[in-house]
Amino acid sequence: MLGLSIAQKIRMGKYRVCVRVALFIAILLFGYACKESGKNEDDGAVHADSLSALSQSTDSLGADSLIAKTDSLGKPIKYSTAVDSSKIVHNFSLSDSVHITRPYQRKDIKVKALYLTGWTVGLSARLNYFIDLANKTEINSYVVNIKDDDGFVAYKSNLTAVNNIKGWVNAYNVEKVLEAFHSNDIYIIGRLSCFKDPVLAEARPELAVKSKKGGVWRDPAGRAWLNPYNRDVWKFIVDIAKEAVNKGFDEIQFDYVRFANDGDYKDMDFSQYTEKKYEAIANFLKYAKEAMPNVKISADVFGIICVSSGDTEGIGQHLEHVGKDIEYLSPMVYPSHYALGQVINGTTFSKPDLEPYKVIYNTLMKAKSRIALVPQYKAQMRPYLQDFTAKWIGPGNYKSYGAMEVRQQIQAVYDAGYEEWIFWNAANRYSADAYLHPELYKVTPKVIAADSVNASKKTVVVTPKKILLLPILLPKKLP
Repeated sequence: MLGLSIAQKIRMGKYRVCVRVALFIAILLFGYACKESGKNEDDGAVHADSLSALSQSTDSLGADSLIAKTDSLGKPIKYSTAVDSSKIVHNFSLSDSVHITRPYQRKDIKVKALYLTGWTVGLSARLNYFIDLANKTEINSYVVNIKDDDGFVAYKSNLTAVNNIKGWVNAYNVEKVLEAFHSNDIYIIGRLSCFKDPVLAEARPELAVKSKKGGVWRDPAGRAWLNPYNRDVWKFIVDIAKEAVNKGFDEIQFDYVRFANDGDYKDMDFSQYTEKKYEAIANFLKYAKEAMPNVKISADVFGIICVSSGDTEGIGQHLEHVGKDIEYLSPMVYPSHYALGQVINGTTFSKPDLEPYKVIYNTLMKAKSRIALVPQYKAQMRPYLQDFTAKWIGPGNYKSYGAMEVRQQIQAVYDAGYEEWIFWNAANRYSADAYLHPELYKVTPKVIAADSVNASKKTVVVTPKKILLLPILLPKKLP
C-alpha cells in the first residue's frame, strides 16, 4: 500500500473527503468572483440615444451563465462591434417575410414607466425587484431593450438576417421575462435602436452611410451607421420589431430613429437622394406603422426638437412631421441635455439642470402649441425624464437628482396637460422613494398652466397589486 500513487489512493477512498472540501471551496470562490463581476457602481447617466450601462451576473434568465466583463460605464466588453467577416454570410437577403402571428391585444394604459436593459431583466433578483416595485407603486410599465445601439438583439432571434451576421446576444430569455411581467399585469414596451447599428453596418457596408471621400462614413468613435434612406434597412428593423411582437412585447419603441449627429456630418454622402432627412425619418415611421397596423408604435426623439423649428439639428427629426403616423412621441427632455442659456418657450435658463420643473413644463407647453397647429397629428406626448445626476456638465451647472427632482418632473408633465412618462437611468438605479413614498415629496408648482387641461395636482394614492414573482428571494433594499 505504501507504494500506491496519490491518484490510486483517491480512487480507493483515502483522500475523498479532502478532495470534496477543496472542490467546495473552489466553487465558493468562483461564485464570489462572479458576483463581484456583476457589480456596477456607475450611474451611467446619459440616455442611450447616448450610452447604455449594463449589469450582468451568473444568476440570469437564459444568459447561459455568461459572465460578461464590463468597462467603467458597465458596458460589456466581451462583444466587439467589429464583425469578423470570415464568420458571417455575405450578400444575404434581408427579407425574412415575418408576419405577426401572435393575437395582439391593444391595451389602453397611461404609461408610467422606467427603462431597463436586457442585462438587468436577465438577472432574476433584479427582475423580481422591479416587478415588486411595480406591484407596490404607480409604476405600471417598463421599457426593455429589444436591440440596443451596439447593434445586438438582446435575446435569441430566429431571423435569418440577424443570425447571418451573428447579431444577437443571450442577455435574457425573452419568453420567460415577458411572462413574468405579464403575470403581474405590467405593460412592456420594447426599445429598438434603429440606425445606430454597427453590427449590420459593418457586415453589409452597402447599407451604411457613405463618405464623400469614399468608403463607409464613421463617427468620432469609429462606428459605422446605417443609411436611414435605405429601404432594405427599414425592412431589417421592422422584421425585428415584428418578431418582438410575436414574442409578446406590448408596444414597439424606436430609438436612434435619426441620422448621426456627431463627427464630420458634412462628409456624409446622400447626394443620390432627393428626400429631405426629416422626410426619410417620417416615411420610415409611416412604413413601420403600415407594416404593423395593429401594434402601438412610439419613437424617441431629441428634446431640443420641441424647441427648435424645423430640423435645425440636421438629424431628420422635425416635430411637426415625426409624430404624424405613430401613437406616441417620447422626447428626451432631460434638463441636463439643454445648453447653458437655452431659451425654452420664451424663458431663458442659464443653468437648465437646476430647474427641472420649469424646463420640463416649458418644453412640453412649447411642443403642445406647435402640434396643435398640425392637422390630424396622431402622436401623444410621453416624455423621457431624468433620474440621474449629470456631473459631466461641470460644478455649479448641475444638481444631484433624487426623489424630489423625480416628483417635480412628473408634476410638470401633469401641469402641461399630459398623463404619461418614462424615466431614464442607464444603469437602472432609480430613486425608488419617489414612487414608494410620493407623499414625502409633495411639489408646489412654480408655474401654473393657464390652459392646464387634464392637469393633475393630486398626490398619487397607490393601491398594492397582486404579486407574482419568480421563485427567489427579493432584495431587502435597492440593489
